[in-house]
Amino acid sequence: MSMVSLPGLKELIENISRERNLPKIAVQAAIREALLKGYERYRRAQNLDRKHFDEDYFDNFDVQLDVEEEGFRVVATKTIVEEISNNDHEIALQQVQEMGGEEAQLGQEVVLDVTPDQGEFGRMAAMQTKQVLAQKLRDQQRQLIQEEFQDLEGTVLQARVLRFERQSVIMAVNSGFGQPEVEAELPKREQLPNDNYRIGATFKVYLKKVSQGQQRGPQLLVSRADAGLVVYLFANEVPEIEDEVVRIVAVAREANPPSRHVGPRTKIAVDTLDRDVDPVGACIGARGSRIQVVVNELRGEKIDVIRWSPDPATYIANALSPARVDEVRLMDPETRQTHVLVAEDQLSLAIGKEGQNVRLAARLTGWKIDIKDKAKYDHIAEDTKFAEARAKYKPEEVDDVDDVEDIDDIYEEELENENQEELENELEEEDYNRDEE
Repeated sequence: MSMVSLPGLKELIENISRERNLPKIAVQAAIREALLKGYERYRRAQNLDRKHFDEDYFDNFDVQLDVEEEGFRVVATKTIVEEISNNDHEIALQQVQEMGGEEAQLGQEVVLDVTPDQGEFGRMAAMQTKQVLAQKLRDQQRQLIQEEFQDLEGTVLQARVLRFERQSVIMAVNSGFGQPEVEAELPKREQLPNDNYRIGATFKVYLKKVSQGQQRGPQLLVSRADAGLVVYLFANEVPEIEDEVVRIVAVAREANPPSRHVGPRTKIAVDTLDRDVDPVGACIGARGSRIQVVVNELRGEKIDVIRWSPDPATYIANALSPARVDEVRLMDPETRQTHVLVAEDQLSLAIGKEGQNVRLAARLTGWKIDIKDKAKYDHIAEDTKFAEARAKYKPEEVDDVDDVEDIDDIYEEELENENQEELENELEEEDYNRDEE
């Protein structure tokens, strides 16, 4: 039997297996597939009498690798027939008998060595193998990355800056488990303004998405701007969160504010069922030691830790911290609109620089918050205005209780859609402003 020699085959398999962290059997399978593609291409190129080759014409062909001898053979499975109509798929009974298969019968299949003589085919095989092999290995590696990181979506990994591509930072991340490093992309919108991304610098990143598919470049999308990173950092620093004594109820984060005059800021609402535990104090730590670790990792981001409350008015007042609130008026619980009254000297603190404080408090609590100067506030006029607005929305007649609930649902849904649209517009505006900068 003839064999096409592939010098260095054994070493090639071992190197790829080690470098790409793939089992040897997977590397061999990829090489066999590459060689088979090479044979197919060779045959199509040699097809001088213009035979018709379908897509699946070569399905009955295979490649046998001989790792020890460092070579390979091409074999074909052919059916025994009386008279041949296709040489690639059939063999004559008489020919099989002459080859020593006296027992052979029509309709049976035999596997035959059909390796072309070296020369042209050998050169082409070597070239083709390199190309197809690279592609096959990329596919297999993508599959492995997919499997390795799929369960780590939504967790935090240590990452190291490798290089820059357009506005993205390409980083090396590790899943632990003694696996080699894998590339991840940190796009512009997921970066923090205070981060200094220089080659070799390390950061904690939130694994946002593991994508499938054949796209070029990294499959892992990581973030420094996601609220999940803040949650993780606190959970890591505060044993009470780890032990589920303290729980994080809500997070609102503005990692890339619309204006460059405002720094990144996060509000995080915490709660506990244990009367003896102060959840806010647990997150801040003795003399601020715990929150300082989080702030340092986020390069100085402002973080407000807030006590959650089942009472919306208390929760809203807490959320506007560090401003002191005099009164929270829940004007319309259904549309979640509230007026918050503060003293004149607290107005700018409650609203925050360019509205950031009230914006984050609204996102944290889910209420639309209007900050009002207590001294100028007219309780009666405001109540009347809201009563009229509600009357417009409320139906004249309602037959039964179910209808009321349905109408409320529709009312809430409309509001949700409005809020959703507002949020989407806000985000689009942020992206646009950032691009402009």
